[in-house]
Amino acid sequence: MTSQHPAPDGTGTTGTGTPGTSDTGTSVSGSADGGADAPVLRPHAEDAFADELAALAAADDRPRPPGWRLSPWAVTTYLVGGTLPDGTPVSAKYLGSRRLMEIAVASLATDRALLLLGVPGTAKTWVGEHLAAAVSGDSTLVVQGTAGTPEEQLRYGWNYARLLADGPTAEAVVPSPVMRAMRDGALVRIEELTRIPADVQDALISILSEKTLPVPELRTEVQARPGFNVIATANDRDKGVNDLSSALRRRFNTVVLPLPDTLEQEVEIVRTRVAAVGRSLELPPELAALAQIERVVTVFRELRGGVTLDRRTTVKSPSATLSTAEAISVVTNGTALAAHFGDGVLRAEDVAASLTGAVVKDPVQDRLVWQEYLETVVRDRAGWEDLYRACRELV
Repeated sequence: MTSQHPAPDGTGTTGTGTPGTSDTGTSVSGSADGGADAPVLRPHAEDAFADELAALAAADDRPRPPGWRLSPWAVTTYLVGGTLPDGTPVSAKYLGSRRLMEIAVASLATDRALLLLGVPGTAKTWVGEHLAAAVSGDSTLVVQGTAGTPEEQLRYGWNYARLLADGPTAEAVVPSPVMRAMRDGALVRIEELTRIPADVQDALISILSEKTLPVPELRTEVQARPGFNVIATANDRDKGVNDLSSALRRRFNTVVLPLPDTLEQEVEIVRTRVAAVGRSLELPPELAALAQIERVVTVFRELRGGVTLDRRTTVKSPSATLSTAEAISVVTNGTALAAHFGDGVLRAEDVAASLTGAVVKDPVQDRLVWQEYLETVVRDRAGWEDLYRACRELV
C-alpha cells in the first residue's frame, strides 16, 4: 500500500502495467532538449496511464463533481484497479484498503482539503500524484515543502524586472502553483507540508477557507474555480518537522496511510515495483528473484517491528525508517549489480550491500543493532547462510 516509484515518499504502490510508455517503459513524450520523440525517465501519471484514464472516462456514466474529469467511483477504480464493463483492465496503483481511497476521494469532492498523513514510505506522494492526474488531468501543480519554502510559493511572486519598469501590474505577477490551480479549477499538491515554516503554512488558511487569494497590490483577487482543491502530504517521523496549527488542521480532512499489513502484500508491492523500474532501466525481468525479495522484506519488517515474524525473538530497531520504498531500492540496486557485474542471477551478495546501507544510517548505534540481528536471527535461519556471510563481510 505504498508507492510505485521510489520518490520522496512513494513506496508500495503497484502499477502492474505502464500504459502510455514505450517498450522500455519510458515515456515517448517530448523533452526540452531531446526533441519530440525523446523518452523521459519517469513520465507523469497522466501520461504513463493515459490509456487507462481515457478508458475510464469513456466508461464512466456516474455523476462527476464540478471541474472533475472522472466521477469519484472512476477515480477510486483508477487507484485500486479493477476491470471495466467492456473488459478493459485497470492496473492497481495502490495496494491496500479500497475504503481508505474512497474516503480520500470523497474528501476532495467536498470543500475541505485532503491531508495524506503517514510515516515515510507509505505512498503519500504517489497517491497524491495519481489523484491529481485522475481528477484534474494534471499532476504537475506542485509545491515542494522545505525549511526554506517562501510564502510566494503558496501565494504569488513578482517579476522584478517588470515590477521596476512598470510598477505592480498583472503582467508582473508570477503565479504560484496554488494560484494557477485556483484559476484553472484544478488540484494542487503540497508535498511535505510540515517541513514548511509555520508562518508560511498559515498563508493557506484564508485560501482554504475563502477559496480566494487577494492581490492587494493590484486591488484585485483570484477566486477559485470549481474543481480546485489541495492535496497535502506530511509525516511526523522525520527531523525538521513543523506542527500544523489547529486552525490549519481544521481545514483538512486527514487520511492516514499505513504500512503494508502483511508480508505477502509488501512482497507483492516490492516485486511489482521492481519489475516496473527494471523495465524503465532495461534490466532483464527475470533477475528480480522472489526469494531475495522475500528476504529483504522479512528483514525490514522484523527490524521495523522489533520482533521476528514468528514472534519468538525480540530484536532492536535501528534509526532508519526501513520503508517499502527503501526495500524497492535495495532490490533494484541488487538487480543492477547482478545484471552489470554478476552472472545474471540475483544473489545474496547482490542485495547485501544495499541492505546493509539501508539499515545502518548511524555508523555506531545502527551498526551494533545490525550486527546483533545478524548473529541472533540471520545466522541460524535455515537457507539464509549465504545472506549471513555476505552481510558479515560488509560489517
